[in-house]
Amino acid sequence: MKKLILVFLTIIIAVMALAGSRWYRYVSNTDSPYDEIGITLNNAAPDLINRWGCAMLETRFANSIPPYGCAGENATQWK
Repeated sequence: MKKLILVFLTIIIAVMALAGSRWYRYVSNTDSPYDEIGITLNNAAPDLINRWGCAMLETRFANSIPPYGCAGENATQWK
């Protein structure tokens, strides 16, 4: 039973590490703010992390329409 729990926890940690690294690559080093996987991960992140990611994207793509999850009230301005 302990071995099964250890395997399960290892898989969960690995998935979270992969998703986290993919999200960080999206907000810090992407060519476009409209990457579907990055938008999904950023939108699913907790509010504090989402706001930080949106701020990173806004510094690099200030003249673009913000992606889903980073748009303000009228969907054309950043949060």
